[in-house]
Amino acid sequence: MSDMSMVEAIRDALDVMMERDHRVIVYGEDVGYFGGVFRCTQGLQEKHGRERCFDAPISESGIVGTAIGMAAYGLRPCVEIQFADYMYPAYDQITQEASRIRYRSNGDFTCPLVIRMPTGGGIFGGETHSQSPEALFTHVSGLKTVLPSTPYDAKGMLIAALEDPDPVIFLEPKRLYHGPFDGHHEREAVSWKGHPLGDVPEGYYTIPLGKAAIRREGADVTVLCYGTMVHVALAAAEEQQVDAEIIDLRSLLPLDLETIEASVQKTGRCVIAHEATLTSGFGAELSARVQESCFWHLEAPIRRVAGWDVPYPHAQEWFYFPGPERVGRALRETVEV
Repeated sequence: MSDMSMVEAIRDALDVMMERDHRVIVYGEDVGYFGGVFRCTQGLQEKHGRERCFDAPISESGIVGTAIGMAAYGLRPCVEIQFADYMYPAYDQITQEASRIRYRSNGDFTCPLVIRMPTGGGIFGGETHSQSPEALFTHVSGLKTVLPSTPYDAKGMLIAALEDPDPVIFLEPKRLYHGPFDGHHEREAVSWKGHPLGDVPEGYYTIPLGKAAIRREGADVTVLCYGTMVHVALAAAEEQQVDAEIIDLRSLLPLDLETIEASVQKTGRCVIAHEATLTSGFGAELSARVQESCFWHLEAPIRRVAGWDVPYPHAQEWFYFPGPERVGRALRETVEV
């Protein structure tokens, strides 16, 4: 085991796979010499050479489009879009080309492509550096969408994504790059160093895509969350002294319905928390799935706690985030019904 931040775990996963598989190519915006704006690819160009880790022109459509061609040819490209907010010029390539190659070619071609994107807030980046667009990808058949909450998961899931034969959207919560949000002091983060969730095995290992993790067992209410909200939910349950079962989805598509259903059927209550805006956020899909499969077990209405339905506020970022107070209030009100 090594004590790693999420940045280090992601870098280690890329290093492991570049050594293991010569088909893995890493490129994108400032990922070569500079090592990425968050330093996730630092040192990879020096170690593996300019032909396997390099900078691309600032053209998101061009980055993803060329990666699709590489993937169809037989390579395994891993490209970085510097912020998830920048992916919109590439959305056509992602949804109309990458997601459909397997089906359009009747299985003759696949698209083993990973698109990494920092997502969510935490740096006061405002509306063009802090969006959470995961629902835009989960709506598209042919894509896998994952969002880890720990360094251990980040490394294992990234390796699994790089070995997957189909395109994977790999979203990285930037608030967790260097440490988990402790939930009690919203402007402070706890370092992953010395944190039990910062323990990462050395070398190669994978975490299957499509499998959730139970971060906290409980009997009174199920919390469905992912990314930063996992740590917020854990803090909220502790502060409110609610016997909540915290489910870290990790993988949004494919979705681990079996774990979700088993938990909600046990607790009879469900709270959903995510950072993205409420309306048409992924929580709406989760709510519908829970209602469809667990209706006769529910003892209270399903509650959603999410970001505001407004353009991402720059100066009010820490009020926009669903914090422990908002999540805790939803937990308390749900269990008291």
